[in-house]
Amino acid sequence: MAGGTYLVQNKVRPGVYINLVSERKATAAVGERGIVALPLALSWGASKQATRIEAGDALPELLGYDLSAPQLLLVREAIKRAKTVLVYRLNEGVKASVAIGALTATAKFGGVRGNDVRISVQENAEDDSFFDVATYVDGTLTDSQTVAAVGALQPNAFVVFGGTGSLTESAGASLAGGTDGAVTNADHTAALAALELLDFNTVALVSDDAALKSMYTAFVRRLRDTEGLKVQAVLANYPAADYEGVISVKNGVKLADGTVLNAQQATAWVAAATAGATMNRSLTYSAYEEAVDADVRLTHTQTEAALLAGELVFTASAGRVLVEQDINTLTSYLPEKGRAFSKNRVIRVLDGIAADLKRLFETAYIGQIDNNADGRSLFYGACAEYLNSLQALNAIQAFNAQTDLSVMAGADSDSLTIDAYIQPVDSVEKVYMKVTVK
Repeated sequence: MAGGTYLVQNKVRPGVYINLVSERKATAAVGERGIVALPLALSWGASKQATRIEAGDALPELLGYDLSAPQLLLVREAIKRAKTVLVYRLNEGVKASVAIGALTATAKFGGVRGNDVRISVQENAEDDSFFDVATYVDGTLTDSQTVAAVGALQPNAFVVFGGTGSLTESAGASLAGGTDGAVTNADHTAALAALELLDFNTVALVSDDAALKSMYTAFVRRLRDTEGLKVQAVLANYPAADYEGVISVKNGVKLADGTVLNAQQATAWVAAATAGATMNRSLTYSAYEEAVDADVRLTHTQTEAALLAGELVFTASAGRVLVEQDINTLTSYLPEKGRAFSKNRVIRVLDGIAADLKRLFETAYIGQIDNNADGRSLFYGACAEYLNSLQALNAIQAFNAQTDLSVMAGADSDSLTIDAYIQPVDSVEKVYMKVTVK
């Protein structure tokens, strides 16, 4: 039976989900977060598409390596915080292959990982009319089939067999010729087009290419402002975006095992942490798991300058590495978009409201209720219940459904308008204390 804890009551499997917390009101249908998109150049895996990765998945078959392998460093960093990682493989590469007599074995995917695959063909010990055909990856047996001829072999997670006729014994023949291939900006364009059709909260760009940074910024701006899809992009050293939908990472971290991640690589963790953060939590002073130092330490003056420029900074503190402040790149404040919009916790609240109410309307109301006083009253009640649930979560405050929410008929007979006055809750980040000595 399934179990565990919950933030909202939307579990799929039957089971008992228990939270041990201080007394708090129950929540309503608040959408869950936690999906990060991660376009990467890899040495194995399905190319030009997103592979859905969650903790516990069999990664060797999906991405060619165990999660602890250095080749999957950024996936490992992302899975520390994200519930789901959409790994989009940017490159395609060349498939490794080998011939053993009439038998050919070709790697399932292009990439240098295919060169680590070895095929052995041995006469079966119990019936000499059959052969045992084994597939090894880095010396580890991953598949074994007992067949009488080449044509009876079935593809496995790493190779596709071909050819006809009799099998020839071989102690082991390694596949060769696999290459990763190059990644172009056009591959990133294709990645964003594919991701647009999927559900995700954040996307990370692991590159310092200025043209790509501009491309990713334009992508999230269009999704947020035109398509109504409230996502954020995480880039390295790009405060010029000056937009609440873009987070700029200033520096990277050093892990306890000696691994160093620069600002571009650290975008994977920041994007995952942002995707996984709930409406009622800030990442300010959140510790980066297993990090012991910043890759580039900033002085007090440099840190202040970076924060004022809209950059997310990692600060070393007592053997840990902390997010100095959970902010995005917005610095050009306007009357309709003030300083609060530069805080990612506030953005998560506003984005969540937009996404959840859109989903509520599309699934339960659009085309299903009359646009009259009774129908609008039903939708008003649903909106009020939802916003009250956010207040119970401490995501918003001072909300009064009687004075801060209205649902009215729109200009057309099939439209309605919603006016809601929302005050998102921010986290305490500064404490000013005055001590008077008598």
